[in-house]
Amino acid sequence: MTAGSGSFGARLAEALDARGPLCVGLDPHPALLAEWGLTDDADGLERFAMTCVEALAGHVAVVKPQSAFFERHGSRGVAVLERVLAALAETPTLSLLDVKRGDIGSTMDGYADAYLAVGAPLGADAVTLSPYLGFRSLTAAIRTADDAGRGVFVLARTSNPEGADVQLADWAGRCVAQGVVDAAAAANADALAGAGAAPPALGPVGVVVGATAEHGLDLSTLHGAVLAPGLGAQGATPTDIAARFAGVDGVVVPSASRSVLDAGPQPAAVRAAAAALRDELAAAAAPAVP
Repeated sequence: MTAGSGSFGARLAEALDARGPLCVGLDPHPALLAEWGLTDDADGLERFAMTCVEALAGHVAVVKPQSAFFERHGSRGVAVLERVLAALAETPTLSLLDVKRGDIGSTMDGYADAYLAVGAPLGADAVTLSPYLGFRSLTAAIRTADDAGRGVFVLARTSNPEGADVQLADWAGRCVAQGVVDAAAAANADALAGAGAAPPALGPVGVVVGATAEHGLDLSTLHGAVLAPGLGAQGATPTDIAARFAGVDGVVVPSASRSVLDAGPQPAAVRAAAAALRDELAAAAAPAVP
C-alpha cells in the first residue's frame, strides 16, 4: 500500500479490517536461514525475504522486517531490504521497518530522510523509534512521517528485563513508559486536529508495548496504534493480547515471527501458519456471545 495515498492511521485501520490483526516479523537470523536450508549470506537472505513477501503480501495486515538482520550482510543485505520494502509497497500489506532509530538535530533529520520522507530510499509505511534522548528529539521524524502519509512506533514498555530500569523509573509522578505514551497521545491529538479529524481516527504515532507480561500502562487516550511484540514463540497467547490491551484507545497490532516463519520454507505453509494465528487473534478479541 503506497505511502502518501492517505493518512497512516487510516491505512493501518483499513489493513487490519481487511486482513486481520496480525503483524509478521521478518527476522532472518542465521539459525532460521539454516532451518530453511539457506546459506547465511546475501543470496540466502534474498531467497528467504522474497519467499516471505510471496507468502504474506496481500494476506496479512503488516510485515515487519528487522533491519539488523539485513544490515549484517552489508550493502548487499541493505539492497535486499530495499527490494523487500519496494515489493511490499506494491501490495495492500503495510511495511513496518524495525530500526529503533533515535537521535537529535540534523542526525534525526537524516534518519527521517532515509526512512520516512517522500521518496525515501528505505521508505516504509512506518518505522520504530527510540525516545530515550527525549521524546521531543523525535519531532522531525514524526512530522516527516505524517507529511508523507507514514507512521512511527515509539518504544514505551518493552518486554526485555533490562528495559525496566529506565522505562519504569519515576518521571514527575509517573513512570517513563507512561510519559512516552502520554507524549504519543499528545502528538496524535495535534496531528488529528491539524488534519481536521478526531478520534476514532488514528494519529501517526504508535507505541511499542511488549505482550509477554502485564504492562501497567494507561493506553486509554492514545488515539493511535499499539505494536505488541511477543506473540507466539516468546510466550504471549491471543488470549493474553485480548486481556492485556483491552483498554487501548486505538488499535492493537500483535506481532509474531518464529511461530509463523518456522513453518517455512514453502510459501503456502508460511501463509497457512499466519492465517491460523490471525484467526486465533480475531477469535480471542471477539466479544463473548451471551
